[in-house]
Amino acid sequence: MKRIILLYTSLLFLLFCQGLYAQEDGNERKVATISGNLETNGNFFVEDSLVGAAGTPQYDHQLYGADAWLQLNYNYMGFDVGLRFDLFNNSNLLNPQDSYSAQGIGRWYIKKKINKLGISGGYLYDQIGSGIIFRAFEQRPLLIDNALYGVRLTYDLTEDWQLKAFTGRQKQQFDLYGSTIRGFSADGFITGGEESNWTLAPGFGVVGRTIDDDMMNRIVNTIESYDIADSIGAKYNTFAFSAYNTLTAGKFTWYVEGAYKTAEQYNNPFAEQANGTIGKLEFNPGSVLYSSLSYAQKGLGITVEGKRTENFTFRTNPFVVLNRGMINFLPPMARVNTYRLTARYNAATQELGEQAVQLDIKYSPSRKLGFNVNFSNITDLNNDLLYREIYTEVTYKYKRKWQLLGGLQLQTYNQEIFEVKPEAPLVETIIPYVEFLYKFDRKKSLRTEFQYLLTEQDLGSWAFGLLEYSVAPNWSFTISDMVTTDSEQFFKTVEKNGRVLPVDVNRSMPLHFYSLSAVYSYKSNRFSLCWCRQPEGIVCTGGICRYEPAFNGVKFNVNSTF
Repeated sequence: MKRIILLYTSLLFLLFCQGLYAQEDGNERKVATISGNLETNGNFFVEDSLVGAAGTPQYDHQLYGADAWLQLNYNYMGFDVGLRFDLFNNSNLLNPQDSYSAQGIGRWYIKKKINKLGISGGYLYDQIGSGIIFRAFEQRPLLIDNALYGVRLTYDLTEDWQLKAFTGRQKQQFDLYGSTIRGFSADGFITGGEESNWTLAPGFGVVGRTIDDDMMNRIVNTIESYDIADSIGAKYNTFAFSAYNTLTAGKFTWYVEGAYKTAEQYNNPFAEQANGTIGKLEFNPGSVLYSSLSYAQKGLGITVEGKRTENFTFRTNPFVVLNRGMINFLPPMARVNTYRLTARYNAATQELGEQAVQLDIKYSPSRKLGFNVNFSNITDLNNDLLYREIYTEVTYKYKRKWQLLGGLQLQTYNQEIFEVKPEAPLVETIIPYVEFLYKFDRKKSLRTEFQYLLTEQDLGSWAFGLLEYSVAPNWSFTISDMVTTDSEQFFKTVEKNGRVLPVDVNRSMPLHFYSLSAVYSYKSNRFSLCWCRQPEGIVCTGGICRYEPAFNGVKFNVNSTF
């Protein structure tokens, strides 16, 4: 690995020197370009056992944690070269209850297009279709970085048809998983001609994964420990296939994708063994059918989505859990909410079994007025409800002076499945919300938010308020508070979940989770400082979720692009 990094650094230095020489020579075709970005987060932990911000290394003795990513991109004569340095100091992103410290080269890559042939090597991000059988991507807030460390070739058969093949292993922090991955896809574009109003974008893909010998020995040993009634098969190679197409006809767009995965061993955390133990390896094929239909015209947009998933967990090995070792990506089927309380309960994609439908309607009869209605319903394969949401939103704009936005959200959330809490009741919520934006002039504005979450389950009901004052283009100041309105329910639930509360806690007093932040932006630099207190919860991005522990302290963030 050290030799690879040394070779890569030497190549980068040589290309840089050549680029400088070319600039002096005045040949524009040989001018080198360098760009990059920095993202860094600093957390200062202050123990607060009342809200659960305690009992981890960060609060007990480390008191500080940081995450940072520094990316450098270089382009010269058709070569694209990239290098990224990653750093984690006392980070809780990998494990919310533990501390992770490591640093090193998190990614490097080299790309070159030679006529119709594209060559890429290093840590690569890519996907086939919508990602159902393969997606190598990064999601930093969830510490997902499942880049494929390998080689990719693309070939342009024509202007409208391309072939792609790749092989490699998946990244695991600063190491690699043992299993090998390879894939192939063909993507095209078909038009009906200049006078027609329809197009097709068909595609086909296949991905194979081979378990390494050490992991197969572990799988076999695990299966041999089962009772005879739970005994299953095991094999090294698994293949996933998908066919997909996008049809555009006038105001309609229709996407459909079907995928099939050959039988393999996978982990089912909800299955019961013959001896009563929960969780075991199973051996079955998997399938996914996903489709979306959209209609758009002036002032009106309608989208309908549907998905059925069965046993489609596709990972580097069956023992990785949560967000680790994912080879593919299953499209989420619930709305991505942004307000603090409307986003408190999120529907994580269920790999083993899910039937879902979503309808979204946007209507704007004028520039001043807009409506949005969203409905989603997710069940398991036995039609047991997992998640249901009805979301309504109305927006009114008065000239350029002010804007009023408000609505109502209704949710049913299966906490037993999404948060793996046995015998937890379905969470039923009613959430009214309103946002008001007032512009004093072209630079100064004040934005307010008010939300109320009404529920008798989980941690009880909440109220949330926010004030944000902005001075464009540099400054923004925000103060907010999220407060329990049923404190007895809150403390009753946290004790049931195993947390020990301070002896002198007043169970009838409201509990405040405040936030005070300032953001300064200058050109391509952004600095953020926040003093905040937040409860535990589930954070989701695009249907992928992770547990977010309670926090109390100071957060500092820097983003810079150059």
